[in-house]
Amino acid sequence: MEIRTVAQSVSTNADILALVADGATEGLWLRAEMQAGGRGRLDRVWESPPGNLYCSTLIRLQPGDPPPPTLALVAGVAVWQAVEMVLPGKARIKWPNDILVGPAKLSGMLLERTGNAVVLGIGLNIMAPPVLPDRATTSLWAHGAVDTDATSMLSTLAEIFAARLSQWRTYGLDPIRTLWLKAAHASGTAIRAHLPDGTELSGHFADLDASGALILDLADGTRRTIHAGDIFLL
Repeated sequence: MEIRTVAQSVSTNADILALVADGATEGLWLRAEMQAGGRGRLDRVWESPPGNLYCSTLIRLQPGDPPPPTLALVAGVAVWQAVEMVLPGKARIKWPNDILVGPAKLSGMLLERTGNAVVLGIGLNIMAPPVLPDRATTSLWAHGAVDTDATSMLSTLAEIFAARLSQWRTYGLDPIRTLWLKAAHASGTAIRAHLPDGTELSGHFADLDASGALILDLADGTRRTIHAGDIFLL
């Protein structure tokens, strides 16, 4: 495991992707004290005020690994467990891997793939949450974890992620899925889903299928499996 820190980056994901062709190895973490062009899922801008954690890591896919998209659940569980170390019992996961405290977003993640390399980018609000137009945000400090900083949080996160990644490789998705379900919104939670084709669905969270997709119970009694989309808890 190697952790590098730079004063500023346009995007730590972009920086790691640039290192992939040069043979960068799995376990590399890059943290920026500030980001000028951070990105979230669905091409959203991720505001990056000083004092928060902005980092990316590299996973090199191996023969026999579970399907790469399921790394989204691995990431969510690892960040949730790291947050639990400083805010026990307060955070939960929203599918696939947003970390919430109450209704407010604490952390978001972005996975990008090139060849056998997957880059995982993580933004975690430690000191000051960014202002987002469509959702509430919060920070660790806002909930009393004022002794936490980005350096210590990344050290904890990197160790936890390595353990969860090894578990995923050794035993498949099932134990990660079990951990995710324990940490996530409860069965029956009301959800609105915005799908990539523009469709909007409302229903109640039922489960995750064996691939990690979200299963939604609709009002008409049918079930819908969602593999991609923007999820809002109601």
